[in-house]
Amino acid sequence: MELLPIGIIHSPFSKPADIHPLRSRYTKGTVEIFDKFVPGLADIEGFSHLYLIWWSHLASGFRLLTTPIMQPDPKRGMFATRIPARPNPICLTVVRLLKRDNNFLHVKGIDVVKGTPLLDIKPYTKRDIKSRIKIGWLDEVERVNR
Repeated sequence: MELLPIGIIHSPFSKPADIHPLRSRYTKGTVEIFDKFVPGLADIEGFSHLYLIWWSHLASGFRLLTTPIMQPDPKRGMFATRIPARPNPICLTVVRLLKRDNNFLHVKGIDVVKGTPLLDIKPYTKRDIKSRIKIGWLDEVERVNR
């Protein structure tokens, strides 16, 4: 399997420990698209939100039971968290598209360290919005943080 980065993500975060999942929803950053992929940005300005699919290049190894930052106890199954240390450290973030400036996308809601390789972008659409979702153990965390 071969993955080809299409760009690089710029953010104010220099290390993963700087990122807090609840506060990062207000964080702005830029997504730089490499020149040969810029034609693929045609029409992207019509979308308010985007999925960024990225490679967690700083992750090393993984644990099937992990300690989420928002609730360190008890340990949770890795697949029930969004921790970037995974067997295949492919991660997903939904961001708000603020504007496009040629090969730069200015976004809000970034939870990625600067210099992260971008693998793909997909538009967030109405069919992605689900109702009556269950968020498992995060339901308690969100109640506490309201």
